This record gives sequence, C-alpha cells and structure tokens, in this order.
Amino acid sequence: MSSLKVGEILVKQGLLKPDQFASAVEEHKKTGLKLTSAIVQLGYLKDVQILRALEKHYAVPGVEVNTFEIDHSVITLIPRDVCEKNTLVPLQKAGTTLVVAFADPSNIMVKEDLRFITRCRIQAVVGTEGAIVSAIEKFYGGTINTKTLNTMSVDSLDEDFSMSNNAAEIIDQDGSVDDAPIVKFVNSILGDAIRKKVSDIHFEPYEKRYRIRFRIDGNLIEATAPPSGTAAAIASRIKIMSKLDIAEKRRPQDGRLKVRTVKGKEMDFRVSVMPTLWGEKVVLRLLDQSNLQLDMTKLGFEADDLKIFKANIQVPQGMVLITGPTGSGKTTTIYSALSELNQSDVNISTAEDPVEFNLEGINQVNMNPDIDLTFAAALRSFLRQDPDIVMVGEIRDLETAEIAFKAASTGHLVVSTLHTNDAPSTVIRLTEMGVAPYIITSTVNLIVAQRLVGKICESCKTPIEVPAQTLINLGVAPNDVGEYKVFRGRGCANCNNTGIKGRAAIYELMLMNEKMKEAVLKGASTGQLRYLAREQGMRTLRRSALLKLKAGVTTIEEVLNASVKDT
Repeated sequence: MSSLKVGEILVKQGLLKPDQFASAVEEHKKTGLKLTSAIVQLGYLKDVQILRALEKHYAVPGVEVNTFEIDHSVITLIPRDVCEKNTLVPLQKAGTTLVVAFADPSNIMVKEDLRFITRCRIQAVVGTEGAIVSAIEKFYGGTINTKTLNTMSVDSLDEDFSMSNNAAEIIDQDGSVDDAPIVKFVNSILGDAIRKKVSDIHFEPYEKRYRIRFRIDGNLIEATAPPSGTAAAIASRIKIMSKLDIAEKRRPQDGRLKVRTVKGKEMDFRVSVMPTLWGEKVVLRLLDQSNLQLDMTKLGFEADDLKIFKANIQVPQGMVLITGPTGSGKTTTIYSALSELNQSDVNISTAEDPVEFNLEGINQVNMNPDIDLTFAAALRSFLRQDPDIVMVGEIRDLETAEIAFKAASTGHLVVSTLHTNDAPSTVIRLTEMGVAPYIITSTVNLIVAQRLVGKICESCKTPIEVPAQTLINLGVAPNDVGEYKVFRGRGCANCNNTGIKGRAAIYELMLMNEKMKEAVLKGASTGQLRYLAREQGMRTLRRSALLKLKAGVTTIEEVLNASVKDT
C-alpha cells in the first residue's frame, strides 16, 4: 500500500483535512519520513488514530506493532527483503497459524506467497507503516547481510558522525583481517548513541542471539540487532579502537576510546569488556561533556537545600560527603560543586577512578592500581602540593578514610563519595570502617544522599486520576492529597515510547549540627540518627521525590523506584 493511499483513507474518514494531507505529503517529500510518521510528527493525528482508521477500512484487527516483543524463531520464518518489499512483519506463531502485521492486508497475492514460504496459515492484522518499518529495523538486524552492509557508507548511517581513529579494517577472532562492514556497523551504533543521548551501550552475547541495548534516561532499550555471527568481530573492533588486547578473552579489560563528529565535537567512551558464557560482553559508558550539568540551580535541589549545600562547600575546611549507589548522579553533583569553587586563587586537586570529565583549572589524577597509584597514595601526594580543596573519588577503605579525615582537619576542604543507602547510615558505615566517632564529628560538615528520578516527557505529558489512598501510601499527608495533580507520559517518538525524557536528582541533606554530633558520640543507631535528623529539619529522599511528584516533574512509579517510605 502506498503512503498516499493511507492519506486518502484518513481524508475519506474525515480524520485528516485535505490541506493537512497536502502539508504531510510536503513534509514526507522534504524529510523522507513515512507519510504516517509525518502526520504524527506534525501533530495532526496520533499513531493509534491512524491504526483505528486502517482497522475500520480493512475490517481486520489492528495491532500496535511497536508494543510487540517478537520472538527470534518467528522472525526467521520470513526473509527481511520480503518484509521490506511488502511492508509486513511476522508477530507470533500459534500451532500452524502465523500472525502477520500488514500495512496493506488486502494484498491476497502476498498472503499466498507467505503461505508458501512459511507453510503456515496466515492470519492478517493491520499495523501502521512506521511501526512495521521500525519493527523490521529492530528485530531483523541479525539478518543484515554483508552485501547490504558493504553498500552502506558511514555517512548514510550517521550524517554527523565519523571516527577520529577510523580504521578501514578489523581483526576477527582468528586474528585475520575482516572487511569494512563491521567497522561501519560499530560506527553506526556509536553515532546512533550520540544522537539519542545514550548514557551506556550494552553489547551482550547469548547462546542463540546477540543483543545491543541503549540506556536512555535510566531505561534499557533494545537497539538495532547486529549482523548474525559477528559477536566476536564486534568485540574485537571495539577492543582495537580502545587499544585493548584482542587476544585476551579470559580476563576483564577496561579502556577508553574517543570519537569525533563531523561537526568537530569530541566524545569519550569508557569501555569495559567482560568474558561471559557465550562470549565477551562489552559495555560503553558515553562521557559527553555537553551533557554535564554544572549549573547547581538545575541539578534538582530545592531552594532551601541548595542554600545549605552552597554554604557548606564554601567552608574553608572540613568534609562534605555525597552518598548513593552507582549511577545516582554523585559525580555530576561533585563536579558542579567544584565548578562553583574553581577560582584562580584556589588550588583544587581530585583523585578519580576514572576521570570522567576534564575540568579546566582543576588538577585531576586518574587512579592506576597497577603502579600502586591508589586513592590513599594520591591523597598523600596532594597534601604535599599545597591544596585548598581535595576531591576523593570514593572512600573505600580505612587507609583512604584516615588520610581524607586528616586533610579535612588540617585546613582543607575535602569532598568525597560513599556507597550508602541514605545520609544517616553513612555515619555507621564510617564507624564500621574503623573511623573513630570523635573524628567524624570534628570534620564532617554535611552528608548528602541522592538518587535520580525520571522526568515526564513534555511532548506526551498527560494528567491521570489517582486514588487518594495511593498517595497516602506513598507518604503524602491526608490533608495534602488535594494539592497533588499527578501526570504521566503516554509515550511518543520523542521519549522512545517510555514517557520519560531526562532525569532530575532528589536529595537528602543531613547537617552535622551540635545535636547530631552529640548523638554520634553516644553511639546512636541509624534509626536514631534518622529520627533526630528529621526532627532537625532534614528532608528525606521520599519527601524530596514527593515534591517532584507534586510539581508534575515525575511519576508515582519513579518515586517508588528511587526512594523508600519514611518510617
């Protein structure tokens, strides 16, 4: 079915005005988008409205193809070229019946061809052209042939992307030279990740498939599947680019690679390779300096919390600790604080593992345990370098803690991180590590716990009705329920159909005032410290998340995922 026929169906049913149809056709010709995609992008109709119109016209069930997770065994029944030529995709198989989504289910000849190819009874359903094309790209990546890849240029894969160290060939698992298709495929994945503002790329080998996933705004989303049988070659290509040992497949390896876009923008990737049962899993962390938020007012702090945080990082000596699990945004918060303190008359040194972003005017040291350059060793050296402010990537052991606390008590401001669940439990963690309570009370000024919550996509944000009891169960006071207007994202192309676009931080700030110090010296438990801190005005992670919910920034699901209910 031609795109124009879809437009005529929509006009005939009164869903699309003739002038809107004409505008969509113009957009289709100008951008190369499918006509249905152009209609959706211009805001004339939603994808589901187009689907219902096709369902009515063809009198067959309509299916939202983009919600289907199609099994690999079904994909192998129909060749990719047949799907692309006829705009169709197999969805599922039950017995001898194969359910196939067609853009044009009225084509009897195609159904007969499919019955012959698959030896199954074909049950036709209708789907939108854009959704079917997307499904073919997503699920048929594994059957791209070398001939197809050879005809693809890097520019066609990503018009703004090229490798700064673009090699023309790749060495495969046997050490022989493979040709350029894999190079182009890997380049296209990296280029796609840069465009979509991905934080991590996962290359995952399994017994019967090879999966590539992008982490976008905290969610893992499947990307284009690679050509079949290329798992080892892809891992080798990435290892070559990262200057890792391609012959070593038994041990984990870490490295970095840098790419440059056509516009001259340089992007760093942190590379981790780990041997698994079915091959090497590769994870790339995208370190995009342009995504680094150094404006403290935009991190997610509430106004009163930001005032407390700024006051404590301006103190000339003592310690500020940032806590939370991996991926909770601690590095961004610390970098924004250091950026605020980075003046010409201040000497700042950082010990990081690894250095993620280069900050002008700050002396950053990358840890290297192979030559005994550890946090403790770097800290000792820093203290002979006349520092004003010292940042320690993480306090992992007693030796590092002792030197950090010594620096904090001798006229330096020390900023560091710990992996703890909340602010009060940080004190207990330090005492368990071996730090004496009197040292903690004499040096620590502020402990900050943080998490990240997904922000609702503004393009598909919609209000929803929520029972009052649901909000009360979250921790909202019964008298405050009426003040909450809850939203969620429906899911659109702008947010990869997740409803979430971007993330904001939630914070829990525990000030070490006199009452808190007294409790620590008396050996108070985590629960007692938490209770006292709340009495002193500490806003917990859950309260901070509820403020984001109240402001319409995030969803109930995100609140539940990022925080625990106050007890």
